[in-house]
Amino acid sequence: MAAVAFNIDEAYEPNAQEIEAAGNAARVLSRVDSSRPVHLTVEGAGDGVISLPSGVFNSIVRMLVEIGNGHAVTVVPVQAELTTSQAADLLNMSRPHLIKLLERGDLPFRMVGTHRKLLGRDVLTYRSRMDAARHDALQGMADLDQEAGLFDDHATLDRP
Repeated sequence: MAAVAFNIDEAYEPNAQEIEAAGNAARVLSRVDSSRPVHLTVEGAGDGVISLPSGVFNSIVRMLVEIGNGHAVTVVPVQAELTTSQAADLLNMSRPHLIKLLERGDLPFRMVGTHRKLLGRDVLTYRSRMDAARHDALQGMADLDQEAGLFDDHATLDRP
Protein backbone atom coordinates (compact mmCIF):
# COMPACT_ATOMS: atom_id res chain seq x y z
CA MET A 1 0.00 0.00 0.00
CA ALA A 2 1.34 3.39 -0.90
CA ALA A 3 0.84 6.11 1.64
CA VAL A 4 -0.46 9.35 0.21
CA ALA A 5 -0.18 12.63 2.05
CA PHE A 6 -3.63 13.99 2.78
CA ASN A 7 -4.32 17.11 4.75
CA ILE A 8 -7.90 18.35 5.14
CA ASP A 9 -6.45 21.86 5.66
CA GLU A 10 -5.26 21.77 2.04
CA ALA A 11 -8.83 21.47 0.76
CA TYR A 12 -9.62 23.96 -1.98
CA GLU A 13 -11.84 26.76 -0.65
CA PRO A 14 -13.59 28.54 -3.54
CA ASN A 15 -14.39 32.25 -3.51
CA ALA A 16 -17.79 33.67 -4.54
CA GLN A 17 -16.82 34.12 -8.19
CA GLU A 18 -15.48 30.56 -8.42
CA ILE A 19 -18.63 29.18 -6.76
CA GLU A 20 -20.77 30.86 -9.40
CA ALA A 21 -18.53 29.74 -12.28
CA ALA A 22 -18.39 26.15 -11.00
CA GLY A 23 -22.18 26.04 -10.57
CA ASN A 24 -22.70 27.30 -14.13
CA ALA A 25 -20.18 24.79 -15.50
CA ALA A 26 -21.78 21.94 -13.56
CA ARG A 27 -25.23 22.79 -14.93
CA VAL A 28 -23.95 22.82 -18.52
CA LEU A 29 -21.73 19.75 -18.22
CA SER A 30 -24.35 17.67 -16.39
CA ARG A 31 -26.41 17.70 -19.61
CA VAL A 32 -23.58 16.06 -21.60
CA ASP A 33 -24.04 12.39 -22.51
CA SER A 34 -21.20 10.85 -20.53
CA SER A 35 -21.90 7.23 -21.43
CA ARG A 36 -18.93 7.48 -23.85
CA PRO A 37 -15.65 9.38 -23.62
CA VAL A 38 -16.17 13.13 -23.64
CA HIS A 39 -14.11 15.38 -25.92
CA LEU A 40 -13.43 18.90 -24.74
CA THR A 41 -11.86 21.81 -26.56
CA VAL A 42 -9.35 23.69 -24.45
CA GLU A 43 -8.42 27.23 -25.41
CA GLY A 44 -4.73 27.94 -25.39
CA ALA A 45 -3.73 24.27 -25.52
CA GLY A 46 -1.49 22.98 -28.30
CA ASP A 47 -3.85 20.70 -30.16
CA GLY A 48 -6.92 22.00 -28.34
CA VAL A 49 -9.01 18.83 -27.90
CA ILE A 50 -8.74 16.41 -24.98
CA SER A 51 -10.63 13.19 -24.44
CA LEU A 52 -11.84 12.23 -20.96
CA PRO A 53 -13.13 8.77 -20.04
CA SER A 54 -16.72 8.93 -18.80
CA GLY A 55 -15.76 8.10 -15.19
CA VAL A 56 -13.19 10.89 -15.05
CA PHE A 57 -15.64 13.34 -16.64
CA ASN A 58 -18.36 12.40 -14.13
CA SER A 59 -15.92 12.88 -11.23
CA ILE A 60 -15.04 16.36 -12.51
CA VAL A 61 -18.74 17.26 -12.80
CA ARG A 62 -19.36 16.05 -9.22
CA MET A 63 -16.44 18.18 -8.05
CA LEU A 64 -17.89 21.21 -9.87
CA VAL A 65 -21.29 20.59 -8.25
CA GLU A 66 -19.68 20.59 -4.79
CA ILE A 67 -17.71 23.77 -5.51
CA GLY A 68 -20.86 25.32 -7.02
CA ASN A 69 -22.61 24.60 -3.72
CA GLY A 70 -19.85 26.50 -1.91
CA HIS A 71 -18.18 23.40 -0.45
CA ALA A 72 -14.45 23.02 -0.10
CA VAL A 73 -13.10 20.04 -2.04
CA THR A 74 -10.07 17.83 -1.88
CA VAL A 75 -9.06 14.72 -3.77
CA VAL A 76 -8.49 11.58 -1.72
CA PRO A 77 -7.39 8.51 -3.68
CA VAL A 78 -9.46 5.55 -2.48
CA GLN A 79 -6.29 3.46 -2.19
CA ALA A 80 -4.59 6.09 -0.04
CA GLU A 81 -3.68 5.00 3.44
CA LEU A 82 -4.78 7.59 5.95
CA THR A 83 -3.58 8.15 9.47
CA THR A 84 -6.17 8.20 12.23
CA SER A 85 -5.87 12.00 12.37
CA GLN A 86 -6.51 12.32 8.63
CA ALA A 87 -9.45 9.90 8.77
CA ALA A 88 -10.94 11.71 11.77
CA ASP A 89 -10.66 15.02 9.90
CA LEU A 90 -12.38 13.50 6.86
CA LEU A 91 -15.17 12.10 9.06
CA ASN A 92 -15.44 15.35 11.04
CA MET A 93 -14.95 13.60 14.38
CA SER A 94 -12.32 13.51 17.07
CA ARG A 95 -9.41 11.14 16.80
CA PRO A 96 -10.23 9.47 20.16
CA HIS A 97 -13.79 8.77 18.92
CA LEU A 98 -12.40 7.27 15.71
CA ILE A 99 -10.06 5.04 17.74
CA LYS A 100 -13.11 3.75 19.67
CA LEU A 101 -14.83 2.94 16.35
CA LEU A 102 -11.73 1.11 15.15
CA GLU A 103 -11.41 -0.90 18.36
CA ARG A 104 -15.12 -1.76 18.13
CA GLY A 105 -14.56 -3.06 14.58
CA ASP A 106 -16.71 -0.46 12.80
CA LEU A 107 -13.91 0.37 10.36
CA PRO A 108 -11.14 -1.87 9.05
CA PHE A 109 -7.54 -0.80 9.60
CA ARG A 110 -4.07 -2.26 9.69
CA MET A 111 -1.23 -1.71 12.08
CA VAL A 112 2.06 -0.33 10.79
CA GLY A 113 4.31 -0.61 13.80
CA THR A 114 2.31 1.15 16.50
CA HIS A 115 0.25 3.23 14.04
CA ARG A 116 -3.18 2.48 12.62
CA LYS A 117 -3.67 3.01 8.88
CA LEU A 118 -7.04 3.14 7.12
CA LEU A 119 -7.83 2.98 3.42
CA GLY A 120 -9.48 6.08 2.00
CA ARG A 121 -12.10 3.80 0.41
CA ASP A 122 -13.08 2.35 3.80
CA VAL A 123 -13.32 5.80 5.41
CA LEU A 124 -15.49 7.15 2.57
CA THR A 125 -17.71 4.04 2.64
CA TYR A 126 -18.19 4.45 6.39
CA ARG A 127 -19.07 8.13 5.91
CA SER A 128 -21.67 7.19 3.27
CA ARG A 129 -23.20 4.59 5.60
CA MET A 130 -23.41 7.10 8.45
CA ASP A 131 -24.93 9.75 6.16
CA ALA A 132 -27.57 7.24 5.02
CA ALA A 133 -28.30 6.20 8.63
CA ARG A 134 -28.72 9.86 9.66
CA HIS A 135 -31.02 10.46 6.70
CA ASP A 136 -33.14 7.41 7.57
CA ALA A 137 -33.36 8.44 11.23
CA LEU A 138 -34.41 11.97 10.28
CA GLN A 139 -37.01 10.60 7.85
CA GLY A 140 -38.30 8.33 10.63
CA MET A 141 -38.69 11.32 12.94
CA ALA A 142 -40.52 13.25 10.22
CA ASP A 143 -42.83 10.26 9.70
CA LEU A 144 -43.57 10.08 13.44
CA ASP A 145 -44.32 13.80 13.50
CA GLN A 146 -46.65 13.32 10.55
CA GLU A 147 -48.47 10.46 12.29
CA ALA A 148 -48.82 12.61 15.41
CA GLY A 149 -50.40 15.35 13.30
CA LEU A 150 -47.59 17.83 13.79
CA PHE A 151 -47.29 18.52 10.03
CA ASP A 152 -50.01 19.61 7.63
CA ASP A 153 -48.24 18.09 4.62
CA HIS A 154 -45.96 15.05 4.40
CA ALA A 155 -42.77 15.71 2.49
CA THR A 156 -40.01 13.15 2.14
CA LEU A 157 -36.46 14.27 2.59
CA ASP A 158 -34.29 14.50 -0.49
CA ARG A 159 -31.45 11.99 -0.29
CA PRO A 160 -28.05 13.48 -1.21
